[in-house]
Amino acid sequence: MKEFWNERYADTEFAYGKKPNDFLVAEHHRIKPGRVLCLADGEGRNSAYLAAKGFDVTAVDQSIEGLEKTKQLAKELGVEITTIEADLDNFNIEPAYWEAIVSISAHLPPAIRKKVHQQVVSGLKPGGIVILEAYTPKHLEMPGIGGPPANQKEMSMSLAELEGELAGLNFILAQETERHFDEGQYHQGESAVVQIVAERIT
Repeated sequence: MKEFWNERYADTEFAYGKKPNDFLVAEHHRIKPGRVLCLADGEGRNSAYLAAKGFDVTAVDQSIEGLEKTKQLAKELGVEITTIEADLDNFNIEPAYWEAIVSISAHLPPAIRKKVHQQVVSGLKPGGIVILEAYTPKHLEMPGIGGPPANQKEMSMSLAELEGELAGLNFILAQETERHFDEGQYHQGESAVVQIVAERIT
C-alpha cells in the first residue's frame, strides 16, 4: 500500500486538495488547546488546518511523498507540523498524551483498525476527543468518488463497528449519513460516511 500512496501523492497537485475536511472544520472547536495527532494524514491538509488554529500537531502517514507535501503546505501557511513516517500497524500511540486524535478517511484492514482504535481510546487524555469520518459500505452504492474499492469493502466502517472499537469513550456525535464531497480529485460527489466525535471521560 505504501507504493500506491507514494505514487498517488507524487504528483505536484494535491490529490485531495488543500482544503481541510468539512467535518473536521465543523467539529474542531471541541478540541482543547494542546497536542493533536492526525492519523493517516496524507498530504497534510487537515494537520495544516489545525496547526493554523494554534494546535501542536503531529501528522502520521506511511507515504514519504505525502509527508513532503505536508511540509510544503505547512511552509505555505507558515505553521509547524511534526511529521512521522509510519505504517499505523507499527505505530504506537502514546497513552494519555493527546488532547485530540483525528482520523479522516483512515481506512485500514479490520484487524489493524481494531488495534489502532484501542490505542486511540487509551491515547487520549481525560477530556480528550476523537474526531473521525470514514466511508461506509453503503458508499459503494453511491455516485460519489472516494473510499475503499469494492474488493476492499471490509476497510469501510460502520457505526456499529466503531461503537464497539471505541468502547469506553462518551459519544457526543455518532451517525451514518450522506453528504457531498469536494476534496481534490479523489473525494467528489454524493457519498455515504460515518461520523464520530467521542470524548474520554476518565
